Formats: sequence, C-alpha cells, structure tokens
Amino acid sequence: MYKQAKGWLASSPPRALTLGFVAIILVGAILLKLPISLKDGQSIRWIDALFTSVSATCVTGLVVVDTGTFFSVFGHWVILVLVQIGGVGFMTMGTLFALFLRRKVSLKERLILQESLNQNNLEGIIRLVRRVINYALTIELAGSLLFTLRFMLDMPPGRALYYGIFHGVSIFNNAGFDLFGDYRSMSNYISDPFVNILSIILIILGGLGFVVLADLVEYRRNRRLSLHSKVAICVTLLLFVVGAIVILLFEFTNEKTLGPLGTADKIFAALLHSMTPRSAGITTIDVSSLRQATQFLLVILMFIGVSPGSTGGGIKTTTFAVLIVAVLAVFRGREDVVLLRHTIERERVYKAITVTLFSFLIVVAGTMLLSVTENHTFMGVLFESTSAFATVGLSTGLTPELTDAGKLILILLMFMGRLGPFTLFYAVGPKHGRPLYRHAEGKIIIG
Repeated sequence: MYKQAKGWLASSPPRALTLGFVAIILVGAILLKLPISLKDGQSIRWIDALFTSVSATCVTGLVVVDTGTFFSVFGHWVILVLVQIGGVGFMTMGTLFALFLRRKVSLKERLILQESLNQNNLEGIIRLVRRVINYALTIELAGSLLFTLRFMLDMPPGRALYYGIFHGVSIFNNAGFDLFGDYRSMSNYISDPFVNILSIILIILGGLGFVVLADLVEYRRNRRLSLHSKVAICVTLLLFVVGAIVILLFEFTNEKTLGPLGTADKIFAALLHSMTPRSAGITTIDVSSLRQATQFLLVILMFIGVSPGSTGGGIKTTTFAVLIVAVLAVFRGREDVVLLRHTIERERVYKAITVTLFSFLIVVAGTMLLSVTENHTFMGVLFESTSAFATVGLSTGLTPELTDAGKLILILLMFMGRLGPFTLFYAVGPKHGRPLYRHAEGKIIIG
C-alpha cells in the first residue's frame, strides 16, 4: 500500500505540489487554532482557522476575523510565514534549505519546481530558484524598510518595524493581509502619496513574475527582453493605466469614495485601486461603496490577474493577451496568431482558451453556490467569488458574514485559484496517452 501511494505521488509533480499545499494549509490551521495565536479572551472555530490558513497560503487576503485585532503577535507571524511560503512557493523554500545544507536537488524535486514556477523546461531551474529567493528577499527588505520609516511618523519605532515587515511582505506577495484593524486595510493612508506609490510598486514587482524580474535585471547586459517579458509588462501597464482612468471617471463624483478627495488624492486612489484588483487586495476606500460599474470593472481586472510565475492569481496577463490577438486574427481572416511580431503556436492558443473557459466556469459555479448559501446581492456574490478564485482578497463585506457552507466554497475557490486549473487537472485526472488514430473531420456552424 505504501509503495502504491509513493508511486502515485512520484508519478505526477502536480499531485505532489497539490498535496504539499494541503499539508501546509493544515499545519497553518492547527497553529492558528492554538491559544498562543490568539489575543487574550479570543477563541476561533476550526472552520475559521482553516479559512485563514487557506487565505494566507494561497496569498489571497480574504478574512473572516479581523487580523489586526483578533490574532496575537505569534498568530501574525504564522500568517506571514504562510504568506511567504505561498507567495514564492513551498518547493522554492524547500530548495533554499536544501541548497543551504548543500544537498543535491533530485530530478523529482526539479520536476515539482518546474510545475510550481510554471516553467516549460528544467533547464536552469535551480538558477531560477536562487534568483526567486534573492529578488523576493531584496524587494521585501527594501519595502519593509521604507514602510517602517513611514510608520515611525505615526507609531513607536518597535511597532513601526513590526508593521513595516508585515506589510512589506504581505503586499509584495499580493496577499492583502493588514494589521490596522476593523477591516480598514490602508484607508488611513488614502492621502499619503508615499504609501500609495510604494504599495503600487510592490504590487507590480510581485505581479510581474520572477522570470520577468530576471529579464529586467539582465537587460543592461543583454539589451533585450524575451517575448514573455514584453507581453507581461505591456499588458500590466495597459490595464493599470486604463483601469485607473475608468475608475477615476466612474467614481469622481461618488461622495462615498473619491468625491470628497482632492484631485491629487483622487488620482492616487484610482491608481492604487486599478492595481490592487490584479491580486493584491489592499484598499484605501470602501469597496462596498463603489458604484456597480466600478465593482464590475474590478471583477474583470481580478479575473485577468497578474503574470505567470508571480505571487498572484487570475488567468494571467499573457493568457489575456493571447486571447485578444487570437480574436483579432479571426476577425482579420488570418490563420496565424501574431503577437508583437511573433507567431504563437496553436497549442498555446488552445491552452489560453482552456484556462480562461475553465476559470470562468469555476467562478460561475462558485457564484451560483454562494447565491444559494448567502443572502446577498448578486454583484456582491460575484465579486467575492472572483476575488477568492483570483486570490485577490478584495471584499464588499460579505466574507466576514459568510455561513459555514459559504466559507467552504471560498476555501475551494482560493485553493483552485492558487494552484491553477492545469495543476489541479493533472493532479486528480487520469493520464491519457497520445491517440493512435484520428476521427473523421466534421463541420458545424459557428456564430
């Protein structure tokens, strides 16, 4: 029996990756259930501990209890460690320890790393892991230091350092957890350009993906970027700018959001809330007070998400780009799908369509189930489902009021969104060999 289980696990890196995430989530839930993780007088149910552990490990940020006022310092560090492991990947962290102990990384472990980092081949995978760790720690250290310096203006140095580290790591990993209490997120800093700009930069760096960061670092030497990096950067900037403009137009006169702010503050708030739906989850305004048109825009941005190999979720920017150029190719009557003067192979186009359709169906199923279990508006339910699946963490206020059934639905959505449709499919689905025959070609009417 043991050999069969070991063979089943070793035969599929996606299975090992999935079970690894499950193990970390369960350990996190047990730790968060301990009295040492809670502030005096607080107690937490198993379902809430599990929800918080899943949200942290899947770098989502949706919470059923207020992080800042409910958990102790130990509980905060448990959440932060789960965020770090979930953001850079538990196999990446494991490989770091293996390299530190000078232990050789096996082929099986390299295959799991390849799956975890969403790479197409094994070449240079250990070198990429070293870069991932170096980039993540460097950016987190810089972000934590800058946040600490800013928070020292509002609180004692020790607490400022504590808050700086927590929010630097949380925001870079696109997690969305905060310590300010009362579900306020970063609303106290809505008029602070330093906090807004720093948060936007950390979200972008965490969302571009480590492959893109490596390309940018080496650009001074190579003077070129890969097609993947060009597409990821272009789509990220395009969605960022367009999203900010649309949010500014929709919310400019909304007295519950941007209306009372000055022009500069409105621009900063629009920029942050154009970037944060991409997977970050931090806010400076009340999302539930946004107009429905703006909320729906955020749903679209959440569904698209960030770039592959990053700390965030969604169908990914490159998938979105491939879909757009594929549609344009059909409209123009062309067989080849061309993106930035490169022909995209059909296999990748099919994969983009599959990921998008599968993700869409998951969000639809989650929305329908939540509509049954929760007494809330359709937009609120759709928003929460998309936020969970895209591992964003934005909420219209529904999550803290969820029934136990609703919590289980969001737990599944967060888990599926973090692992990705293909990893889950290959983890639980049977292996199929290449067919030895082709069926006769058929014609059906489309459109």
